[in-house]
Amino acid sequence: MKIEFLSKHYVLKDYMKDMVAKKIEKLDKFFEDDTTIKVLFKHANDVFTLELTIIDDVVMRSEVSSDDMARNIDLALPKLEKQIIKHRKKLLSKSKKMRFKDEKAFEPFVPTDEKKSKVVRKKNYELVPMTVEDAIEELELVGHSFYMFFNKSTRKVNVLYTRVDGDYGLIVGEYPQ
Repeated sequence: MKIEFLSKHYVLKDYMKDMVAKKIEKLDKFFEDDTTIKVLFKHANDVFTLELTIIDDVVMRSEVSSDDMARNIDLALPKLEKQIIKHRKKLLSKSKKMRFKDEKAFEPFVPTDEKKSKVVRKKNYELVPMTVEDAIEELELVGHSFYMFFNKSTRKVNVLYTRVDGDYGLIVGEYPQ
């Protein structure tokens, strides 16, 4: 990833460049080496502003302002990383081909060894009433193989899952009477 440093009314020191470059390395897993990120440091009226702009086939941007430039760095990078992950499929579907370096960065972990499986984590999840179409959109955004939700129209718990052929399956929970 190529990093371009710019400053406006801000004296940019080498240690600040090094700190930002080190933290931006986390984003390398998402993009090819020829992707450019512009880092703009601004200072006006005792407010420091940091702008991060990724320029690839699409443009993604994060801007944070506060009274401390170091804090801005810690706030802007996670904001940009969430934006990359959240909008990945949306950007690709609009034929703005973003070139990702490692597609596996977006895939959930799948164990490969043959040991006996057990429950290692329990998660409570609030079922949100929604339509099947909304659930498909949520499933695509989270990047999991299934999504559980409360179906607005049937008033039942449903599980939406991705089939091997790329289509979706829907499991409708029925309660015994």
